[in-house]
Amino acid sequence: MNTSGSEIKIITGNANQELAAKIAEKVGVKLSDCIVTKFSDGEISVNINETVRGCDVFVVQSTNNPVNQYLMELLIMIDALKRASAGRITAVIPYYGYARQDRKAKSRDPITAKLVANLLTAAGADRVLTMDLHAAQIQGYFDIPVDHLLGQNLLANYFNKLGLEDITVVSPDLGSVTRSRKFANQLDGDVPLAIIDKRRPKANVSEVMNLIGDVEGRNIIMLDDMIDTAGTITNAANALKKFGAKDIYACCTHAVLSGPAIERIKESSITKLIVLDTIKLPEEKKLDNIEVLTVADLFADAIKKIFNNESVSVLF
Repeated sequence: MNTSGSEIKIITGNANQELAAKIAEKVGVKLSDCIVTKFSDGEISVNINETVRGCDVFVVQSTNNPVNQYLMELLIMIDALKRASAGRITAVIPYYGYARQDRKAKSRDPITAKLVANLLTAAGADRVLTMDLHAAQIQGYFDIPVDHLLGQNLLANYFNKLGLEDITVVSPDLGSVTRSRKFANQLDGDVPLAIIDKRRPKANVSEVMNLIGDVEGRNIIMLDDMIDTAGTITNAANALKKFGAKDIYACCTHAVLSGPAIERIKESSITKLIVLDTIKLPEEKKLDNIEVLTVADLFADAIKKIFNNESVSVLF
């Protein structure tokens, strides 16, 4: 149990207030009074209207689009809490932006995922709680503790309750094979794995080439950590239909869904897309075949365990 006698506080910026409110409710506390607005010139203004001295504060903020605004909100909130003598500050980042810039792919590339880690530490975060980093090694970019939750457990539970028969899990590209194999093992029964081998001619353009495995007459589940422009997942779904697949289910943790994503999903062979609410899904992106599951319970459990100095690994 927590022995410091500190109090738990949950505050949030503007990225995903609905999720933050759900997490606070599950933890059993009220969302703290924090107002994040802009000055007329666009600078961010943070007002925390209650004491946080000595408290264990959890700042819930995804860094999705507009990523720079939400990242700055997060950094300024952390700085404000540090200067207000908060006992411990945990940055709760359900979706960690800039995670795709995790290495130098060519000369003179930045490693922005590491820069963001440095910024969070410099601002005053004592630890980070996040979910499904695009590259797991980003945990090592931090010199503070990182708890890395997995969204695919929630998705596997969803499909196990759905009770589909004749399932094949399909990895939409070679990079997702390990994740897809683990996901197939979490599903009830002996679920086979198939792999789509694609060539990407240029950024955000994917071209399906070959299928490794058999999908004819099978119900398909495709898993990815994020869906951005939806080119990979929709091209894969359309190709699987040509290979004789039955219903095609796609799922992901982070529904980035930028650019032409919604139009592509609407016109694709995807029967249903299941996403988690690490990123708020605006009304204009809600389709009849998109279902949103909440991560609030999982994050609430993790926050309670961190507060009580208990192991978080049992949640993995």
